[in-house]
Amino acid sequence: MKKVISILMVVCLIFSFAACKTKINLKEVSCNIYGIAGPTGVGLANLMQKAESKDGALNYNIALAANNDEIVAKIKNGEADIAAVATNLASTLYNATKGGVQVLAVNTLGVLNIVAKGYEIDSIDDLKGLTIYSTGQGANPEYIISNIIENNGLTVGKDVKIEFVNQPQELVVKMKQNEKAVVVAPQPVATNITANVEGAKIVININDEWNKLHAEALTMGCIIVRKEYADANPEAVKAFLKEYKESIEKANSDIEGTAALCEKYKIIAPAAVAKKAIPLCNIVYQDGKTMKANLSAYLDFLFRENAKSIGFNLPADDFYYGVS
Repeated sequence: MKKVISILMVVCLIFSFAACKTKINLKEVSCNIYGIAGPTGVGLANLMQKAESKDGALNYNIALAANNDEIVAKIKNGEADIAAVATNLASTLYNATKGGVQVLAVNTLGVLNIVAKGYEIDSIDDLKGLTIYSTGQGANPEYIISNIIENNGLTVGKDVKIEFVNQPQELVVKMKQNEKAVVVAPQPVATNITANVEGAKIVININDEWNKLHAEALTMGCIIVRKEYADANPEAVKAFLKEYKESIEKANSDIEGTAALCEKYKIIAPAAVAKKAIPLCNIVYQDGKTMKANLSAYLDFLFRENAKSIGFNLPADDFYYGVS
């Protein structure tokens, strides 16, 4: 009997030792994260502060990229493990890397607003006979605003004319140069316009208009991971998602503090603008089946509008992290 007990104790010690050897110290796991200025980056603000003070669960390296092209390059060459991007870019990357990225969570819903000066606009019907200015020709803004106008019984080009400009700053110029003007602007540009152009005000939230017409949410921003990184570091990804969700929740509960961080990390500046813009950025955390239902429906919408906008093909089920 003593011999049996001794053998069992040895076996237990062996397994305990093996467990200790294989236990991961997450603090030693590097996680290189990139975002971009604007709404999709807001959810990272509080996590960036945690990373700066070395209080995060992982060895975080978080930075803003200059533009989407830089993020694409960093994902492809493995320099970025995780990135906050527009949802159509996530799909494009999935196709370009042959399934090499997965979407972890949706982080931003609709960020577009109609801003008017000199007109009384209370509904989409009030746009009839007007010319509106917008960025995003051949991209999300064009397809979204056209869909909303058409589904409200108006015809783009006949009832409502859309003129596209190249840069968001041109929308500010249009508002300043004309006594009467209407623009479709993303946040924080829309808030910047109201802060710098006398008489300009946000009159319609496009996210609200989308929800009147569609069962699934307008999902414009998300957080993605390189599949290779996710497969090699499942516990690290789990830890990141917990802290990222907390960062987003704090962005919504502590708007003033998050606005200050947005200015500090150059996500949205100045803080006064960020404070007004954040509630209109529709920052969320959606993962799992909710993420898949909303995002797959939105990508299907974009695919029907212009397949090129999502990389020519709808992503397969493995695009959606953690959803079987």
